[in-house]
Amino acid sequence: MMLMRTDPFRELDRLTQQVLGTAARPAAMPMDAWQEDGEFVVAFDLPGVNVDTVDLDIERNVLTVRAERRDPAQSNVELIASERPRGVFSRQLILGDTLDTEKVKATYADGVLTLRIPVLEKAKPRKIEIAHTQDKMHEIGK
Repeated sequence: MMLMRTDPFRELDRLTQQVLGTAARPAAMPMDAWQEDGEFVVAFDLPGVNVDTVDLDIERNVLTVRAERRDPAQSNVELIASERPRGVFSRQLILGDTLDTEKVKATYADGVLTLRIPVLEKAKPRKIEIAHTQDKMHEIGK
């Protein structure tokens, strides 16, 4: 027989970390986002996720990413420790009107889902030339 002490607060803390995650190990899919060469790039960490379970949708500038990490399918396995989150994960991003959501490219390699969304040409910075005449002065406001 084995005697174990229980600490309800420690158990509550453990359950909270599983549901909400921690800074070191978030429960939701962690991501990085940056702008590079006229594109908005988003990278989601999805280690151990089969690419066939990843689903991407864009509706009215809202990008939704869904992925599933399944339990081991072997019924004769005795699980000793279970720290990796399993199940369906979902994350939504609101994309700006300056992005071309018709031309999104997605790649999945080494457990990282990378999305590249081009910036619309009309939203890119550009120089505007100022025309001037040297013949006579123009007064502004008249």
